Amino acid sequence: MDAIVTPVLDFISAHRAWAPLFAFLVAFAETAALVSLLIPSTAILIGVGGLVAAGALDFGPVFAGAALGALAGSTLSFWLGRRYGEEIFSAWPLSRQPELAERGRNAFARWGGGAVLIGHFFGPLRSVAFLLAGAAAMRALAFQLANAPGAVIWAYVTPKAGELGGDALSALWRSLGA
Repeated sequence: MDAIVTPVLDFISAHRAWAPLFAFLVAFAETAALVSLLIPSTAILIGVGGLVAAGALDFGPVFAGAALGALAGSTLSFWLGRRYGEEIFSAWPLSRQPELAERGRNAFARWGGGAVLIGHFFGPLRSVAFLLAGAAAMRALAFQLANAPGAVIWAYVTPKAGELGGDALSALWRSLGA
């Protein structure tokens, strides 16, 4: 993971004008169906928060880019789910565990928008939650009413956690007299 995270953070630090675009791309990758399994986006966004704590970046543009990226990625995943519907449930890896597909359908039928909102905050679910919401034929308006606040909150909390962690480490370092 360091092989990806460190060079990306070094690039963002050296090219701060690109930080909002990178935050967009990383958040998009994190919420786009199955892409988040390949890219350590959450770790990168937490690291970006550390750059904010160090004064290398401003939080506002990073947050805006991440929020728009999370909204775009989750919306694309939802659309793919709507477009390919049942084909998704019969494709690998869900075809190998049909009970998971059924549990996904039941979750969206029972909790609707709540399942979408929660999907933003649980890594293993994030890669498929929005896709399954579309495949389960959730209404687009109901999806977006839960998705938009979930995307914005997630985009705020994730880099903010890195910023607060960086601030805490800095304060600890100063208190030790270093």
